Amino acid sequence: MRPPNELDFWRGLALATIFIDHVPGIIFENYTLRAVAISDAAEIFVFLAGWSMRLLVSSRSVRQMDGLHLVLRLEGRAFTIFAAQIVITEIALAMTAAGSLLLENPLILEWNNASAVFEDPVEAHLGLVMLSHQLGYFDILPLYVVLMAFAPIAVLVDRYFPLLLLPLSLALYAATLATGVNIPTWPVEGRWYFNPMAWQLNFVLGFALAAPHGLGGFVRRHRLAMRWVAAPLLLAGVTAAHYNWSPDPLSLPEPQLFLMFDKTYASPARVIETLALVALFGGLYPHIAGWFGRATAFFSMLGRNSLNVFCVGSLLSLLAQFVRFTLGGGFGIDAGVLFVAVGCMYVTAWLSEWRDRARP
Repeated sequence: MRPPNELDFWRGLALATIFIDHVPGIIFENYTLRAVAISDAAEIFVFLAGWSMRLLVSSRSVRQMDGLHLVLRLEGRAFTIFAAQIVITEIALAMTAAGSLLLENPLILEWNNASAVFEDPVEAHLGLVMLSHQLGYFDILPLYVVLMAFAPIAVLVDRYFPLLLLPLSLALYAATLATGVNIPTWPVEGRWYFNPMAWQLNFVLGFALAAPHGLGGFVRRHRLAMRWVAAPLLLAGVTAAHYNWSPDPLSLPEPQLFLMFDKTYASPARVIETLALVALFGGLYPHIAGWFGRATAFFSMLGRNSLNVFCVGSLLSLLAQFVRFTLGGGFGIDAGVLFVAVGCMYVTAWLSEWRDRARP
């Protein structure tokens, strides 16, 4: 197993933060990134997914692959994530049904956009497999499936026409915000909570900035200047979050999505704040590891096994919702929920690595 590193550390911290943010009302949500900024851990998670993709395609074995084998490798990863989404969604539905029976409360069947599955299971299950129907708090992996499914295009463009990748990504992002286009949901009418056509920019930015040359090389050579630029941008976002301020859509000119703090469309303000966070905290891992060695090793283990930990964390967040619904909130309950959940996420990561070590 690779030793603790910056990518795994931040990814593990993002996973723990996402768990907290997926338990509405928990006390600790007041101390996550979402509470103090206009962006949140989801942006960081997707950005780091792009960064991880760069490390993968930069490895010697992948660099030597021809285009066809590269596409098959990446599409295989997309299918793995798709399978994980289907599995955890079905488990979540079973947990919801069990919670409704045990607590004798049929209203629980309506939690997290699950009612369609119990009212019209034929169409709803077809929608689940097509990813056109998603449960609340289980909608990040569908975004990741789409990003990975189209990742070969980004990788091949970067391989043969590297200067075109970021402009093409920005053009798609701008067109999405200008038109408001999004993927429709079915059978429940609506739109994807995470619009892949907008969120791909976070992914591509992570991929581009992780490169040792081009934009990534430029940023590294001017890291101090980037931090000076990032500091006031981050301060502006923190101030807006502190005063709970966001632009009034009714007073904005068209196209409004360029000026709003919209999460579905990963609005520019959120992207800029994410980049500011990366600029300020990127490269500080050696200092953090020096001060909090065990903590960095802990979160790095979570990050090394991100898919397994994310899946277990998603199910634990639903279980935590049941616990808080039954027992109520309060510091004691919430602290116990967080301690048990993070402990289970650690055990998941440890078992994942133990399984890999046990293989011949």
